[in-house]
Formats: sequence, C-alpha cells, structure tokens
Amino acid sequence: MGSVGYDGREMKNTAVLLLSTPMGLARKGAVAGIVQFLISHNGSVLHSDDHLDSGRDLLLTRLEWDLDEFDIPIADFDRRFESLAEQFQINYHLVLTNYRPKIAILVSAYDHCLADLLYRHSTGEIVCDIVMIISNHPTAKPLADFYHVPFHLLTNPKDKHESEREMLGLLKQDVDLIVLARYMQILGPDFVAQYLLRMINIHHSFLPAFIGAKPYHQAFERGVKLIGATSHYVTATLDEGPIIEQDVVRVSHRDNIEDMLRKGRDLEKVVLSRAVRWHLENRILVYQNKTVVFA
Repeated sequence: MGSVGYDGREMKNTAVLLLSTPMGLARKGAVAGIVQFLISHNGSVLHSDDHLDSGRDLLLTRLEWDLDEFDIPIADFDRRFESLAEQFQINYHLVLTNYRPKIAILVSAYDHCLADLLYRHSTGEIVCDIVMIISNHPTAKPLADFYHVPFHLLTNPKDKHESEREMLGLLKQDVDLIVLARYMQILGPDFVAQYLLRMINIHHSFLPAFIGAKPYHQAFERGVKLIGATSHYVTATLDEGPIIEQDVVRVSHRDNIEDMLRKGRDLEKVVLSRAVRWHLENRILVYQNKTVVFA
C-alpha cells in the first residue's frame, strides 16, 4: 500500500528508472539484467516501456517497480547497481513516485495557462506542491489568492537582470520545476543554467514564420489553416529546447481573430498541462536535445 498525501489521495510506493544503453549492449541482455537485478531484490516490476532510436543506436527504457518489499535501501541503490551500469554502459536517473515535487510558476498578464494548472492541481490531476507564483504583472494575484498559493510581484519588472536576481533569491535551488505559464520575458543564460531541464515553457507553433508581437493577428492576415502550440524544456537558445508535447487545431476562413485567440489559448493550456504532468510523473527521458515521452 502507498502512503496518503495531504490531499487524501493514496500515493504509490514505487521507483522509476529512466535509462539509456547502447543497442549493441542491449542485445546482450541489458534490460533483462536490470529486471533480474530488481526481482532478485524483491522488486516487483509494474511497468516496462522501451524505445529504440536506431539513428543514435540507443535503447531508451522506463522501468517502474514496487518498493514495498524491495530489500535495497534507496540510499544504497547507486552503489549496488554500479557494476551492472558499468557492464552495459547504462546512463540512468532514479526517482521515487511518493515524492511530491516543488514547483514555481512564472506568469505575465495572460493567465489562462496558470488558471488551468491551478485547477488541475486542485483536483489532483497534477500532483506536486506549488510553492510560489511569480509575475511581472499584478493580473494573476486574484487567482493565486483563490487557490491559496503565495504570489510575488517582481519589484522592478522592467529590469530583466534585477528581476532574475530577485527570482533566484526567492527560489534558490528549492524548486524541482519552474513552469513558464505564458511568462513573456526572455530569460538570460545564467538564469536558465541554474534550472537546466527543470523549466518548461509553452508557446504558439507559428515560429519562426510569425515572430514578434501579435502572432495570431499575423497568422490571420496570412490565412493559415492550422494553429498549434508547443511545450518544451527551456535552454539558453530561445525556443529550441527539447520538445515535450505539441498539438494543432484547424481553422478556416470563417474564424475571426477572436476565434483564433480562443482556439490558441485552449491549445496552450492543454499542451502545457500535459507536459507538466508527464514531467512530474517521470515519463520524459531527455537525450541529445530530444525527448522520449513514455505516456
């Protein structure tokens, strides 16, 4: 049985191993060796998902197992697993599913993605602790107050460097994930480096065709037939981080600007929430600026 979280929902007592290994070694029994290792220590394997990237000659795997009778203390896992990892050149990341990640949300004037995340969090769809909402606009404060989440308005939002120093002082390394829920500022490389692969962003999928202000208006003027949204990890290169999720919706000549904005907002909300949920559920394996999502 799992433990019970503060919201009354039972939390699983399992561990997840996200790993990659060269395909040549995988064929020699890497996954079988890992599974046998877990079983030999009373670990009951619940899920095993594999993906072969033939172009990079890698096997990518997600393994989840029950910890109720697992006889290796998690603190000793790396030491006990070391010889197997060396034998098969396994790169891995181990996480516990009963840990509630701490996340912070950055937002500007548009709060539709924030509202969606807060609602999904309140219903238990997104399992985490939202420790703070930070904004360069006061617009989101009523939402934060309604959901009882601490809200911080940046002191001098026109000064990007000062704002980033302020955010670093607030967050330090105490958060597991930062979500950019339509935070309309370009973050500097020094800030991004502090939270590499721990920041998720959302943007419309018109880039690079419609850059700058009012992309939906630009798209409307060009008569586009599809609009979309992309969620990705933030890297120092703007909007070029590993992509987690994308979706599109069709538009027609009958759609006006307001229709396109509404459809775009709907897409942004659902694409961002999927990406955040998959990250929190440890379903994303990042490698060579790509992702495998074991969803």
